[in-house]
Amino acid sequence: MVINLTEVFAAQDRTVTTEAETALREVVTGGVSIPVKEVSPVSLTFVNNGKGRALLTGHAEITLAMNCDRCLKPVDETLDLVFDREVYAPDVLAAVPDGQADQEFMDGCQMDVDDFLRMEIVINLPMKVLCRPECKGICRQCGRDLNTGTCDCDTFVPDPRMALIKDIFYGNKEV
Repeated sequence: MVINLTEVFAAQDRTVTTEAETALREVVTGGVSIPVKEVSPVSLTFVNNGKGRALLTGHAEITLAMNCDRCLKPVDETLDLVFDREVYAPDVLAAVPDGQADQEFMDGCQMDVDDFLRMEIVINLPMKVLCRPECKGICRQCGRDLNTGTCDCDTFVPDPRMALIKDIFYGNKEV
């Protein structure tokens, strides 16, 4: 959905509130496609706070189909997104210092809600997704899910700092 912000940028103290539907079905980040399962209507409020400037506030709730980072089981991760940022008209955008106006979702005075949501989702993705806090993950050798039981694999990991001493002891041994 595209929202025209021309009236908001032009009129002093103008406020526009809207609910936008989105057609967002996936988010691609880092070469990984994350399916979007459910999106609540996106609530947006635009308030003019100067010539060619508007304060954007709002919220949306989005459910993503992700995988547990430890055991790889499917997990539904719900993000409660809260928006609070300033958007600029094209003529004002040129005067804004670099790094303060990240507006790839704007095309002139037109705001693409899907592009805006995609950017907000990527920014708010959790660092680690777990199916449950006590998830044990999978065995590094056989791949068994350790949440369902243990395996008989050797889990001893030698200290790499001791490799030189190991070479001294086993290096002179004849076979």
